[in-house]
Amino acid sequence: MDISGIIQTVSIGALPVLLAITLHEAAHGYVARYFGDLTAWQAGRISLNPLRHIELFGTILLPVMLLVIGSPFLFGWAKPVPVNYGRLRHPKRDMLWVAAAGPAVNLLMALGWGAMLRVDTLIPLNAYSHSMAVMCEIGIGINLALMVLNLLPLPPLDGGRIAVSLLPYSLALMFSRLERWGFVILLALLYFKILDYILWPVVAFFKELILLIFQLN
Repeated sequence: MDISGIIQTVSIGALPVLLAITLHEAAHGYVARYFGDLTAWQAGRISLNPLRHIELFGTILLPVMLLVIGSPFLFGWAKPVPVNYGRLRHPKRDMLWVAAAGPAVNLLMALGWGAMLRVDTLIPLNAYSHSMAVMCEIGIGINLALMVLNLLPLPPLDGGRIAVSLLPYSLALMFSRLERWGFVILLALLYFKILDYILWPVVAFFKELILLIFQLN
């Protein structure tokens, strides 16, 4: 890919990638505040302003590299929103809703990009039609990848928090101790391509479902 192609790809993909990663984190803060934890609000992290959530490597450099190499799947991360689960009104129960907020927002955004892609197919062809279609496809892909990845039952991912919330207290305590090794385990799963067999079929299923919903097949 030449330099002009790289610039074009990054320009088209920047908005959906930035929104997917940063609004995921903002959602955790909003829901945590609703259930009584003001930590993120006091830190100024409850905001739809992406600049409040950007983390240089995870939000910008990694997604750009994946876009440039033409990776079929995109992912990244933002600065984690601080949540003090002990300040929630019902810590163990409310943890589920705080954790689920991020993946839920990613699903809603994937559906939103699907709706925009449908609109793009209905309006007359113009100079922006192709770019809009590519942007929508990237938006669907990045949001579904983030949703499925974060729902892995592995602390400190959102799926791990959900599992801790649902497990009986003694099992939840034991399971939560995995958090110190969670990132190492995740890297190992990525390195040995185990996630290829776990995540991407699920991402592909949801993508096909969205395409079916909006009659884009």
